[in-house]
Amino acid sequence: MPALIYGDTFRTPALRHEVPLGVPDPILYLESNGTRAVVTNALERPRLEAIGGLEIIGVEELGWDELIASGKPRWEIEFEVFVRAVEKLGLKDADVPAEFPLELADRLRERGVTVRANHEEFEHRRRVKTAAELEGVRRAQKAADAAMARAAEMLRGGGELTSESVRNEMTTVCREHGTTLPADVIVASGAQGAIGHDSGSGPLREGESIIIDIWPIDDESACYADMTRTFVIGEIPDELAQWHALTADALEKTRAAVRPGVNGRAIYDVACEVYEAAGIPTGRTKADGEVLRDGFFHGLGHGVGLDVHEAPNLGRSGEDLIAGDIITLEPGTYRQGWGGVRLEDLVVVTDDGCETLTDFPYDLKP
Repeated sequence: MPALIYGDTFRTPALRHEVPLGVPDPILYLESNGTRAVVTNALERPRLEAIGGLEIIGVEELGWDELIASGKPRWEIEFEVFVRAVEKLGLKDADVPAEFPLELADRLRERGVTVRANHEEFEHRRRVKTAAELEGVRRAQKAADAAMARAAEMLRGGGELTSESVRNEMTTVCREHGTTLPADVIVASGAQGAIGHDSGSGPLREGESIIIDIWPIDDESACYADMTRTFVIGEIPDELAQWHALTADALEKTRAAVRPGVNGRAIYDVACEVYEAAGIPTGRTKADGEVLRDGFFHGLGHGVGLDVHEAPNLGRSGEDLIAGDIITLEPGTYRQGWGGVRLEDLVVVTDDGCETLTDFPYDLKP
């Protein structure tokens, strides 16, 4: 089926998968009958030509100069040029990602082109990683391992540490490894760690759980990694030790369940069974409509690639795994106002199981 993707390659993962290059301004990707084409301006043309395998359609050959002279707004000129490119290639219908601009879709429909949002098609394409994407994920994960090692070193060293000081050091390590660490990565102590994606702030105190969840982006490929570890400075409370043992058990049992053809829901169920046997509530045990605030209240994991959260899902709803999927396994349990434990590894689904990309110990003691 012909396909169209609009956007820049920094904020449009579906496009970055097809055009593996950082392009900051919107371009249009067209795919039909074996032809893969990109509509672009002179600024980006040389880099796009160097990729190979793409037909480059310059905006100049689609009446760009004439439209500029007409005094129309820039956005209207761009959309008109993109519509003309679709007409030039003779596309009469096309699948588009869910985020395709409504304005552009309406213009295409007015000109007789059928446009259909097909989320599953573009989601599935990205689950099959290119060799360059896989290598990018591996590089990002090595950076994550190194940054986590630096965080653990700081926690061992003691002194007056804060979420911000640890986060800043991890950011520096990631830059040294050719990756970028988003500003909102999690270094959350105590009660902060039990609040979903709270980034954490302020002092890191002894005797509290410290959840560190980081997802660096490889600069070359724009692919992510993702990992989490939980630490305690000083004396480890018995309850945290018990939760950590359960979570480590859930992680290993879910890892053993990963293989092609298994549904993400079934692997999530494995983690739930570990916690439920210990009397900890999970998403399976809560009443319909109840907001679960304590226990294992989130999914087990998700796909990782050009987004940090992408298909497949491993939770109460899930997709069948395929060889080549890159997924997280991140069981955890929490109590509001107190803290929690989460462990997260990144794995690649192989023909007969999985390969773990994360290379960092699980110890509560940093």
